[in-house]
Amino acid sequence: MSDVDQTVEAQIAQIVEPEAKALGFDLVRVLLFGKGDDRTLQIMAERPDTRQLTIDDCADLSRRVSDRLDALEEEGRDPIEGGYRLEVSSPGIDRPLTRLKDYVDWAGHEARAHFVEPIEGGRKQVKAVIAGVDGETVLFDDPKSGRIAIPFSIIASAKLILTDALISATVPLSTEGADDIVTQEQED
Repeated sequence: MSDVDQTVEAQIAQIVEPEAKALGFDLVRVLLFGKGDDRTLQIMAERPDTRQLTIDDCADLSRRVSDRLDALEEEGRDPIEGGYRLEVSSPGIDRPLTRLKDYVDWAGHEARAHFVEPIEGGRKQVKAVIAGVDGETVLFDDPKSGRIAIPFSIIASAKLILTDALISATVPLSTEGADDIVTQEQED
């Protein structure tokens, strides 16, 4: 990702965050990817109490962000040149870890982190269990090398790894309708 893309994403995050907060959501990530008219503006948000969004939550945030971006375009201050798709979603089970608090919330779960620069031993990524946070440093328990302390500022990207423990720890907001599924055998 170029510095220009990161600057645009930071500008968009400043626009989107108040809109998400107004609805009671926390902004997890803003990502602009693709080229030309095939670009996508991906916004991930969550309810602080459930760490998820419902479909209605996504629709509400999408409308609010779209209205705000349209108003900025009319004022000649559109942060994104050209066309793009707007995608609003919950972060999902194997969510990206974008904030320092994510490493506190998800301590004990396995994650893969990529670094801006190599850490001791020349590694640019690690797959390890999150052990928590110490100040501005993220702690990982690496099965290969033991406890690793990584400054949050050099983590380029990180994501939880889908495991049985993670699935068990993530309860869906609603299972309404799950009992309504009728199989072919039940109908016969």
